[in-house]
Amino acid sequence: MTERPAPADLVISGCTALVHDPAERITFAEDAAVVVRDGVISDVTTAAAAAGIDAAERLDARGQAALPGLINCHTHAPMVALRGVAEDLPVEEWFNDRVWPIEANLRERDVELGARLACAELIRGGVTTFADHYFAMDTVADVVAGTGLRAVLGQAYFSSQGPGGREASLDFALRRAGAADGRVTTCLAPHAPYTVDDADLAATAGLARDHGLLVHLHAAESRAQTEHSLARHGATPVEILHRAGLLDVDVLIAHGTGIVDRDAAALRAATGRVAVASAPRGYLKFAWDPTPVRFLSDLGIPVGLATDGAASNNTLDVWESMALTALVQKAATGDPRWLTARQALHHATLQSARAVGLGDRIGSLAPGRRADLILVDLTGPHTQPVHDLAATLVHSARSGDVRTTIVDGRILMRDRELLTVDVAAVAAELTERLPALVERGHGRRIQEYDA
Repeated sequence: MTERPAPADLVISGCTALVHDPAERITFAEDAAVVVRDGVISDVTTAAAAAGIDAAERLDARGQAALPGLINCHTHAPMVALRGVAEDLPVEEWFNDRVWPIEANLRERDVELGARLACAELIRGGVTTFADHYFAMDTVADVVAGTGLRAVLGQAYFSSQGPGGREASLDFALRRAGAADGRVTTCLAPHAPYTVDDADLAATAGLARDHGLLVHLHAAESRAQTEHSLARHGATPVEILHRAGLLDVDVLIAHGTGIVDRDAAALRAATGRVAVASAPRGYLKFAWDPTPVRFLSDLGIPVGLATDGAASNNTLDVWESMALTALVQKAATGDPRWLTARQALHHATLQSARAVGLGDRIGSLAPGRRADLILVDLTGPHTQPVHDLAATLVHSARSGDVRTTIVDGRILMRDRELLTVDVAAVAAELTERLPALVERGHGRRIQEYDA
């Protein structure tokens, strides 16, 4: 007598599932089922095989694709409160005249409301994990706990804060690691080599080594920044990171559009896990070069997809980042075969998971992975007919096609209905607070941009 499988918490059946083969190539399993037990994917099988499994809940996903939840590898979630406040400006004016004076007004409640609104946007866009680099991160961690998302959080600091900034970043990282039932991972978050001096960078590398922490920072954000660093210090931003020991610990470099050929030696010599987060929409707005994804790929460095904060990017839409990555890289390399749609999906899933240090837990639909997945509607006129599902997902589907978002087996959005955030209430209160937040007459800045 065949033993009946143990009851499942959730069975999703009838979908087309994006899976990785043993060589990590993207493939699609038709009429598939995903079985979830205790927040973990216990099986990816056929709908017929899953029909006899007892389950507390079943989702009929016919006409939908099941994907690993998307990952936003670098953002500043509370900055959705500043969406559209500084437009069509060079980066130095954007920082010095608009954003950093406004951020001097930030209060904890502003951070909370901004983070809550951002989480709603992320959930609706099929993002299940985000890596955040900002202030008041205890507040953001509490929002993550309440909304059900997964996050990699770091308390940002500048050397202008003195030793207390670095100490506060470490304190946060140690206190909040594993919060939200394990969905919060923490990191150290120095702002950038142009706002954090060499001594602080080296001390951060030591702390990361001692405590096994990821370091998440901005570096080589543009070619102009790299040229300025060479003129001022005789070294590129990447070489400064190498000199400080930050390439010998796990490090996530935000942007990297200014990474140049001479950086190859430092990157090859790295003994830590180095990754780069790329947010192409913001680079187009600032008239920056694209992240050199092919160059980094040749060095074996994973590039994850990101949006940056909504103050510069206007959106937290990782679907757009995925499509733009594929398109911009074709233009940048002059090669229409790079990146393919399947390569873009790999960047959006497993590579992004590795970039944020969670490559063994999320990023694929496979037994043993956390049950972070999304269901994408393929029945709309803009996604039909389907000749190549990878191309449909990258170049035709949109964030609004995400029907269901699941983290750790918990449904956070069902049929486009958000279950953990009251958007109307959050937006209403945030709107009331905006006049005090955007006032710049005080003349203060949290920092000076001189990169």
